[in-house]
Amino acid sequence: MAEFNYTTVPGKIKPLLEKIRQVGVPAKASLQCLKTIGFTSSNDTTLLGILKTVGLADPSGVPTSSWAQFRGTHHRKVLGEAIRTGYAELFAVYSDAWQRTNTELEHVFSTSSSAGKQVITKTVGTFKALCECAEFAEQTVLSMPSGPVHTPVLSQPATHAQHNPPANHSPSVHIDIQIHISPEASGDQIDQIFKSMAKHLYGPRDAE
Repeated sequence: MAEFNYTTVPGKIKPLLEKIRQVGVPAKASLQCLKTIGFTSSNDTTLLGILKTVGLADPSGVPTSSWAQFRGTHHRKVLGEAIRTGYAELFAVYSDAWQRTNTELEHVFSTSSSAGKQVITKTVGTFKALCECAEFAEQTVLSMPSGPVHTPVLSQPATHAQHNPPANHSPSVHIDIQIHISPEASGDQIDQIFKSMAKHLYGPRDAE
């Protein structure tokens, strides 16, 4: 069961990300680092967990390569991919999670966490605030044949068709599921993606 980081000050996510692009890369994302760039409130410390969630900083707080890439021209796309990786379980359910309603997001977060209603609401608010600063490339999840779905009309005369009916009158539908995983995703994150897919595709399974 995954527990998602959240901040009690989601309104400061955008200012923090903007500041990260303006200042140098610190040796470590820490409380002192936040204070140095103007985030001095005690609640601002919850922002550090968000930087780790999206992989801008590693679990110990050291900036990753994504931090440096985020400071470049394509920062919104970099953040979009970082969010996909950090919220892999959510994107395994909704490939367009950033477009989903609060209710839909709350349902996924609540079924993947033991947290209460208040925390789930803050988790959704955190995710939404991050997405407002990011850009996501559209990805096709389901692949179906184009054109109308129907049984082809036989070219033989009607009398012949009646004596030789086609073996299968049902249309054939092919579904592909594409998974996009960042090269920086950890083994635990990758395992969580497939675990979540199994749960939502086949339903919960009793332990054998």
